[in-house]
Amino acid sequence: MTDRLTHFDAAGAAHMVDVSAKPPTDRVAVAEGVVRMAPATLAIVMDGTARKGDVAGVARLAGIMAAKRTSDLIPLCHPLPLSRAAIAVDPDDAIPGLRVTATVATTGRTGVEMEALTAATVACLTVYDMLKAVQKDMTIGSIRLLSKTGGASSDWTAS
Repeated sequence: MTDRLTHFDAAGAAHMVDVSAKPPTDRVAVAEGVVRMAPATLAIVMDGTARKGDVAGVARLAGIMAAKRTSDLIPLCHPLPLSRAAIAVDPDDAIPGLRVTATVATTGRTGVEMEALTAATVACLTVYDMLKAVQKDMTIGSIRLLSKTGGASSDWTAS
């Protein structure tokens, strides 16, 4: 842990971190989220019979779009040119539900953790939207960073 929060200046005011002196490096972040649902709802996804269409496909697109728009949503995020935004939507009977994994990459002066987290979150919200007519009590949770590589703070992987 660092001993100071980088988004606050010496007077305690929020500011965008100046990354102009940092060298560009390859950076990748992976985040995940889970949508818990009834087995019958998961079966609708697996059978491809959801009334709104391809649940996983639409969620993938929403996650990619969200990754690209993160700086519009999170006030102090830098706008980044992304070189990759990939979303996996995988069924998991043990949940039961869908596990969403977002992998985001760039070559830049700041990391893509927020882009990966935003992508996973919006993909999960899209799954909910696609299925809410069938089940309103689905839950979205376990949004977390799984790993990040690149940058001065070194690589990190969740335990």
